[in-house]
Amino acid sequence: MDECGEFSESQAQRLSRFVTSTTSNIFVLRNLPEVIKGALFSRYSRSSLGLRSLLLKDFIQEEETAFDSIVGERSDATPENQLLAIQKAQNFYDRILDGYGDDSIGELGGAHLAIESVSMLAAKVLEDSRIGGSPLEKSTRYIYFDQKVKGEYLYYREPILMASAFKDLYIKTCDHLFETYSALIPPMTELMEKRFPKEPEKSQAAYKAALRAKVLDSLRGLLPAGTLTNMGVYGNGRFWEGLIHKLRGENLAELQQIGKQGFEELSKVIPSFVRRASETHRHHEGFVQYFESMHEQLSSIASLQKPPKSSCKAGVRLIYSDPDSVCKVAAALLYRYGSHSLEALQQHCRRLSEDEIANIFDAASSMRENRRHKSPRALEHAQFTFEIIADYGIYRDLHRHRMLTQERQLLSMDYGYFVPEEVLDTPMEKPYVEAVERAKSAYQEIAADLPEEAQYVVPMASHVRWYFHVNLRALQWLCELRSQAAGHPSYRHVAQEMAKQAMKAAPQFEGFFKFVDFEGYDLGRLSQEQRKVEKSV
Repeated sequence: MDECGEFSESQAQRLSRFVTSTTSNIFVLRNLPEVIKGALFSRYSRSSLGLRSLLLKDFIQEEETAFDSIVGERSDATPENQLLAIQKAQNFYDRILDGYGDDSIGELGGAHLAIESVSMLAAKVLEDSRIGGSPLEKSTRYIYFDQKVKGEYLYYREPILMASAFKDLYIKTCDHLFETYSALIPPMTELMEKRFPKEPEKSQAAYKAALRAKVLDSLRGLLPAGTLTNMGVYGNGRFWEGLIHKLRGENLAELQQIGKQGFEELSKVIPSFVRRASETHRHHEGFVQYFESMHEQLSSIASLQKPPKSSCKAGVRLIYSDPDSVCKVAAALLYRYGSHSLEALQQHCRRLSEDEIANIFDAASSMRENRRHKSPRALEHAQFTFEIIADYGIYRDLHRHRMLTQERQLLSMDYGYFVPEEVLDTPMEKPYVEAVERAKSAYQEIAADLPEEAQYVVPMASHVRWYFHVNLRALQWLCELRSQAAGHPSYRHVAQEMAKQAMKAAPQFEGFFKFVDFEGYDLGRLSQEQRKVEKSV
């Protein structure tokens, strides 16, 4: 029912604080806590009332909701009183959310959580939960990590390591990695300035930003996985509940602590959405039991397996592509424009000539003017699996892509490590290699007793093995984005290789990779930094 004109002047005035329009059929909620927005939308799906009428009747005018105290309309509405009001009204909101019996209700409210001074190792675990959350992390290419606080470099002092015989070894190794990183920044900057002198037409600000990125990209491999970073994460309630379950079931003390503290803070703003992640809630207890049992059994089974030896050489390997993917994608592209079944269209496309298939794919790709023009969902019918061995820094960059299935093994020093081209054959090569070798020795000693905790000492230069199982649409996005000139040269190479191998497996898909940049660049950030400067003028 159209609500336009239904509200009295006083009602409209009251509502205007909480909606962007009291007359339009399309409007945005504002100035409402997440618990109220989530409960409001939950009721909305089973009410004949419009959202604004429902907000008035069941929330603003309903005593049980503690609405005035929660939204700060009372004169005594301090943050402490707001928290008490939310707790007081908790049964009301829980009753609404429980009453609909659908986990998707947890997606109707969300929260922004700042997670500071956590290790880079923990940050990757947090980012593993892909659906419903959006993380951003402190960058290693724009921020110097050589600072000290109270005389100490900023890396995680893992409690089990700090209480073990490896304490001194861990601290000395991490300190040496940071000392080397810090000591190499000035000579690397000087070297880059000589190799890539500033062009007269480029701005000084753009040149310095690009130069800094080049220097830090070259030296980030010295940072251990225990390096402290900051994160900002937005997630809906369902995301947070699942993440807290997972973190509390992990073995590492840091992850368990993040789960505990995260639950405490989120309970202050979206309590109804994370209540099932409480340590004493039956859902959480059941999840942790399942999680721990699964890991224990799979670990035990894996230790008994004797697969053939596999390559430990760094690189990208396409280990699976669907041989029928071309016909599946072609059929899916045609599906919405006719009345035939998908099965019939797939059979039909198997009988088409190469030119006829090419015409279909050309119609779907030729009009794309840039990489942001996303291809149709039909491309999701083609599947590829890549296994990659590359340095942990590359993994950290590419891991952020969420629309794919990925898994990595524990960090180790078993697959070698990467020495940047900028460091090779310079006076910096010796201290760089010595620092990584020293970390390798420390890792091997610690890992013999504490394999998970030993990950904290592994430097980003170390190679890690992981896989991507990805559809063509997501692969197109990843390769076109990560091959751009401004990207880190190492992950640009991985993106380029994935595109090349996918096109080799299915040459008919070449047109879908039209914005993959296969060129090499010396100072790749410069053009992007110059554009930023020009925009700011």
